[in-house]
Amino acid sequence: MNSYYIHNGTESTGPFDFDELKAKMIAKTTPVWCAGMEDWKYAGEITELQPLFVIVPPLINNFVTPTTQTEIGSLEETETTEPTANSKILGINKTFFYVLIALVTLFIASSVFTYFENKRSAELEQKNTRTEKENLQFQLQEKTIKEQKNQIIEQEKIAFEKVLKERKATLNSRLVEVQEKLFKSVSALEQAKNKLNKAQDFQFLRCATQREQEINSSQKEIDSLDNEVVELKKEMDHISLELEKIKI
Repeated sequence: MNSYYIHNGTESTGPFDFDELKAKMIAKTTPVWCAGMEDWKYAGEITELQPLFVIVPPLINNFVTPTTQTEIGSLEETETTEPTANSKILGINKTFFYVLIALVTLFIASSVFTYFENKRSAELEQKNTRTEKENLQFQLQEKTIKEQKNQIIEQEKIAFEKVLKERKATLNSRLVEVQEKLFKSVSALEQAKNKLNKAQDFQFLRCATQREQEINSSQKEIDSLDNEVVELKKEMDHISLELEKIKI
C-alpha cells in the first residue's frame, strides 16, 4: 500500500497510509497524490483506495429510524456534491482555471512579443544611428578632400602666376637691354656708313691702297652692324610675342 498526500483546497498534508486515510474520512473528491503519480487525482479514481468508500449498510429493521434517515440524507448530500468537486482543479473551478491559464499564456506571449519587438527596434535604431554616423564621416572626408584639392589648385595657380611674373619681368628686362643694344648698333651703323662715305670721297694725301683698305674696313663694320641690327630686331619681335602671350 502506498502512502498518500491529501489536499484540502489550500494546503497538502501527509503522507498517510491506508488506516490513516480511513481515519481522515476522506471523500471520493479529495485530491490525493503518491510517489510515481504524474499529477494529483481524486481519491475515487485510485483503485487501492476504493475500499475506503465501500458503504456497509446497517441491519434492516421494520422501520426507518430518524438516525437512519439522517444518514441517508447525508449520503445523498455527499453524492450530490461529488459532481461539484469533480468540476474543480486544485480546488479551483475548472472554467475559471482554464480562463486563468489562457490569460497567463496570453500575458506571457504578449510579454515575449513585446520583448522581441523592443529588441528589434533597438537594433534597428542602433543600425540607423551607425549608418548616419558613417554617412556624416564620409561627407566630412569628402569635404576635407575637396578643400585639400582646392588648396592644391590655388597653390599651383599662385606658383604658376609667380613663374609668369618672373618670366615677364625677365623678358621686359631683356627687351630693355635689346632696345639699348639696338639703339647703339643703329647709331654705330650710321657712323660706319658716314665713315665709308668719307673714305670713298676723301683722296688727299692717300694712295689707292690706303683708300681701298679704309673702304673695306668700313664695309666690314657696316655688314657686321647690319647683321647685329637684324638679330636684335628678331629678338625684340620674339620677346614681344612672348609678352603678348603672358596674361596675368
